[in-house]
Amino acid sequence: MDHQPSISIFFQVADEDDSFTTLIAYLKSMSHINLTVDSSLTDNPEAYDVVITASPGDTADAHESLSRYVEAGGSWLMFVNRSKQALPAIFGVQPEPPGPQCELRVLFENFEHPLAARLPDAIYLQGRYHVLTKSTDDCETILYADWHYSHKTVLAGRGIGTGRVACTTLQDYGNPGLQRIIYRLLWMLAKRDIEFTDIGIGILGYAPSVGLLHGLGTENTAGLGLRAVCDTSPQRLEAARNDFPGVKTYDSANQMVEDPDVNLVIIATPPNSHADLCLQMMAGGKHVICEKPLALNRRETDAMVQMAVERRVHLSCHQNRRWDPDFVAIKQALGEGLIGNLFYLESFVGGYHHPCGYWHSDALVSGGTSYDWGAHYLDWMVALMPHEIEGVMGTRHKRVWHDVTNADQERIQIRFSGGQEAEFIHSDIAAARKPKWYLLGNEGAIVGDWRDVTSYEIDPVLYFRRHDVPATEMVPDLTIHRRHQDGNIIRIKPSIPERDTYPFHANLADHLLWGEPIGAPLSDSVKVVAILEAAARSMKNGGKWEALDVGSG
Repeated sequence: MDHQPSISIFFQVADEDDSFTTLIAYLKSMSHINLTVDSSLTDNPEAYDVVITASPGDTADAHESLSRYVEAGGSWLMFVNRSKQALPAIFGVQPEPPGPQCELRVLFENFEHPLAARLPDAIYLQGRYHVLTKSTDDCETILYADWHYSHKTVLAGRGIGTGRVACTTLQDYGNPGLQRIIYRLLWMLAKRDIEFTDIGIGILGYAPSVGLLHGLGTENTAGLGLRAVCDTSPQRLEAARNDFPGVKTYDSANQMVEDPDVNLVIIATPPNSHADLCLQMMAGGKHVICEKPLALNRRETDAMVQMAVERRVHLSCHQNRRWDPDFVAIKQALGEGLIGNLFYLESFVGGYHHPCGYWHSDALVSGGTSYDWGAHYLDWMVALMPHEIEGVMGTRHKRVWHDVTNADQERIQIRFSGGQEAEFIHSDIAAARKPKWYLLGNEGAIVGDWRDVTSYEIDPVLYFRRHDVPATEMVPDLTIHRRHQDGNIIRIKPSIPERDTYPFHANLADHLLWGEPIGAPLSDSVKVVAILEAAARSMKNGGKWEALDVGSG
């Protein structure tokens, strides 16, 4: 349903060269990239938007052919890849002899360069020190490396009539930051339009926390601009005007869908209204981001997916916790094989406290106990265990809090086709909490214990004031457990990334403006709803295993 312009790329790389494996996989992960990989140079470069070569070691005839292709309007990207050979003159640069293996601090020469939007100021890359020297004045340094208090060119580009060339001596092709830059460079080489005007955002439902979050995320993300807020409450609309002076406010969704300045609508209303409002906005030609859960059942999600396809608009779910530091750390640890192959995952949220009196505790509006936090936790599970689901089982308890319609505790178990298992528990009657994370692999385990953090400030009358940080917002204490060869279990603290500011909104802008992969794919959010629906059926049927409703989405 995301209709990015297609880019046709030919990538020439030697069969024995596996250094580009992760970069190739990254490019192939995007459906609008048509990538052909071969060890021999294509005889018909004109059939492609961009031709990539992995070293200058081809024949002079091949270089001449590609130079004519560029002069006729094509684009050529070369990875120098530690080669000492001279580059074709068309690139306007020549490589210096390679230096030592080291970590390089790499930056954009021009921080206002379109490629640099929403990227870090600097990235740190492994590889041989290898730089380029310009041989023509019209060659542009795009990236440079800090070296002995000087700037050394490591990625350069040049226009040749309507054609374009670029080359780089960087070698850390598996680095996610460099992969994003290379992808954006390919987008520009393919002469795809870059949208410099902001995407107009409308927020439908201005709850005190979520509405403000989306407003701040929009206003603090280059490429996005807040245009309108809609809510049926005059008090909330007044709050929106105070938070964002000058923003347009509406009291009807019909007004929002008719606003030509709004390109994308964020649905931040209760779950039982998600499907109808998403369908209305998409029918009006708006892109849509929907709060979690995406909907209450597969009948609704199927209709939403179908509408997105028919209207050729973007639809995804606000799964902002894909960027929580603990989840990112766990995903990184699994990717590095620190516990081997993950086969069991258990996660818990809750405590012993009275449920809130708002709609979150009403089953008809929220969907049920597991539809709230469970929409995030199950999303983590399908991301970490992307296997086919064989069955779902759910149980619930209603023993204490009779003034609300949600259950006091719900448990969801998932069985995957490869034998893997996952379990989620949300309990409001757990006087002793289980760990937030408990993962078992065939070579180790990861445990994430909740952290309760309290701060105090001096008060001149009451002596001090106490502030408790919600445990759900604190990064848990993660520990990796591995068996040492001497038979003892060793404990390792994983690397915990810094918490980014509004990473969901940055990813949204990168996706809509550049076509970069969305962090939480729509298919995963649809799968989460299917799990929740199957678990609810199981709870009604006495905890029997239920098949997943794959629907038509």
